[in-house]
Amino acid sequence: MTPDPQSSDRGALEIAERHERAASELIRETELQLYIDGVWVDSIGDARFDVRDPTTGIRLAMAQAGNAADIERAVTAAWRGYETWKTKSPAERQTILTEISDRVEARAEEFARLDSLDNGKPITEARGDIELVVDHFRYFAGAARTLEGKTVPVGRDQHVETIREPYGVVGQIIPWNFPLLMATWKLAPALAAGNAVVLKPAEETPLSLMEFVHEVGDLLPAGALNVVTGYGPEAGASLVEHPRVSKIAFTGSTEVGRGVMKGAANNLTDISLELGGKSPLIVFPDADVNRAVDVAIDAMFYNAGECCCAGTRLFVHDMLREQFVEEFAAAAEALVVGDPLLEKTDIGPKISATQVERTEQYIKLATEVGGQVVTGGGRPTDDRLGRGNFVLPTVIERAPHEARAAQEEIFGPVELVFGWNSYDRLIEQVNDVKFGLAAGIVTDDLTTARRAARDIEVGNVWVNQYNEFPAGQPFGGYKQSGIGRETARETIEAYTRTKTINFRVG
Repeated sequence: MTPDPQSSDRGALEIAERHERAASELIRETELQLYIDGVWVDSIGDARFDVRDPTTGIRLAMAQAGNAADIERAVTAAWRGYETWKTKSPAERQTILTEISDRVEARAEEFARLDSLDNGKPITEARGDIELVVDHFRYFAGAARTLEGKTVPVGRDQHVETIREPYGVVGQIIPWNFPLLMATWKLAPALAAGNAVVLKPAEETPLSLMEFVHEVGDLLPAGALNVVTGYGPEAGASLVEHPRVSKIAFTGSTEVGRGVMKGAANNLTDISLELGGKSPLIVFPDADVNRAVDVAIDAMFYNAGECCCAGTRLFVHDMLREQFVEEFAAAAEALVVGDPLLEKTDIGPKISATQVERTEQYIKLATEVGGQVVTGGGRPTDDRLGRGNFVLPTVIERAPHEARAAQEEIFGPVELVFGWNSYDRLIEQVNDVKFGLAAGIVTDDLTTARRAARDIEVGNVWVNQYNEFPAGQPFGGYKQSGIGRETARETIEAYTRTKTINFRVG
């Protein structure tokens, strides 16, 4: 059947109108200011940048590009805010963080639609993100009352005790793939521990965070939370290298993470890094194929593959491989690629045209070395989606494991499938990457699952599921996937320092 160009044009117009209506309902201001010392202010500089809808390409808002002078203002304000915030008791901080979670929950649908509009993630996934925002603020509200010191047994004439104290001012840099959730993962424990924060959101996706500040800013002392929009090389680097920032927390690519580490080293600033991944998903021969396919779809195509922990290397035992690949490809083809504001959509657009080109380049690299595209491999042919940054869910077989597409983070909906029949060789290949963020295992044998989980060199392992992030579960990587853990009890400790006090009592 020949596509009807007029129908495609009408469909594209319908999507654009739907997004324009959503933008008019959800976006408070078309020019975003900086939030410093409890008030909205203009940047010292004149630079601005567009915040664009990845589904339609239209400009949603214009943001001010903060600079080194703005970071200086924010850090100074944060130290003043810290002086007030640190006097709040753990119980008072718990009450405030609980109120933050309540306010977000009351507007959960609006925040979800903002993230869907700004990032392009399907509305059903965006709602899940906001549920986790609420959950994690409540978790760290309670964790605020769990920070404890200890008594150290020494000689009779001495008494040694330790206490945990906040760093003071913390700098946080947020990625674009989970705009409000990733901010929460950093902001909630930092505030719970008693720190003040200077936060830089990704320039691509600042909208939900700025609306969050509008909603909850009155609950915090002036200066306890400061937000400076801007570019990484200017605002981000100025924050990382600032001599009066006591800790930096960053989520992003491993390449940029190395730069953050180098910048922080000048002042010996403590850091937490959550970086890239090239995570394996292993299907054992006893696995139920239907369940394995469901897990693999979630592992790879959730958030259009724009997840650091995405299960981008799929190892299927040779006994199941032919059947599995056939059913997995069919399931991938059945995913609905389209407008993320619609309930039926499974995969929305990628964040930018640059990310589309990057994904296409990796598909090309895989095929150039023998990889065979089973399904997908490019952009949708549906002209209604022609204004957006869409890539079809892609499955590739028979690329060598040493290929760049199998070794480097693609950050798009591209799955590489490998067969295996030797457990020892499997584990050798699984661990033969520079990353170590996450892994998945599908098997009905608990002994097999435990053995593999211990042998895989990663920080997080899911068994018969994937992409589950309950509050309290530590998240972070081995090797070049980062330093430190988020979302758990140890996270709030990472936002404090240990002070030892030794009393002479004899």
